[in-house]
Amino acid sequence: MSSMSSMSTGLTSTSTPTVIGVPAPQEDIDAIVAFVAGVQHAQQNALPDAFLDGFREDAIWTTAHGKRLTGLPEISAFTRKVLPPQANSPVTATYTVDLILFVRPDIAAVKIRQRPATRDGGRFLDEIFHGREDPSELMAAHPEAVPGTPTYFLAKDDGVWRIAAAQNTQVFDVETLTAG
Repeated sequence: MSSMSSMSTGLTSTSTPTVIGVPAPQEDIDAIVAFVAGVQHAQQNALPDAFLDGFREDAIWTTAHGKRLTGLPEISAFTRKVLPPQANSPVTATYTVDLILFVRPDIAAVKIRQRPATRDGGRFLDEIFHGREDPSELMAAHPEAVPGTPTYFLAKDDGVWRIAAAQNTQVFDVETLTAG
């Protein structure tokens, strides 16, 4: 397991993911959930090395704003620029594994619910959208409250799960955003 998978966090969001696809042992499901918890820890604590440890050398990463990064050197340069300033932000995020699709025993597509939260108490900021008919004005006024819905395509190499490709997308679908 990578070092990311063994870290714990103070601000967490947990649930049992749905698992589909080819049969997989519970230890791989647990390892993937722990991996995502490690990503959360690295993000919440602005730890570029811990975050980057979770990528393959040839990985592809697309940020929530659509920037494509190819290969670990490019992902690393971007991460080292944008992650450290986040340490002082009053807003962080939780990462919950919603769905794991085992394409093969060593390949998994992982759907994550990423929720913005305050660092001082963990209040979920996206709750302002719940139950709204038209949250567009709130979205414009509070972009920090818009949640994300990343998908990680993980490969298990030498017993370690790492990101081969990932897309981090902000939620702008009204039905999804307002349902909670």
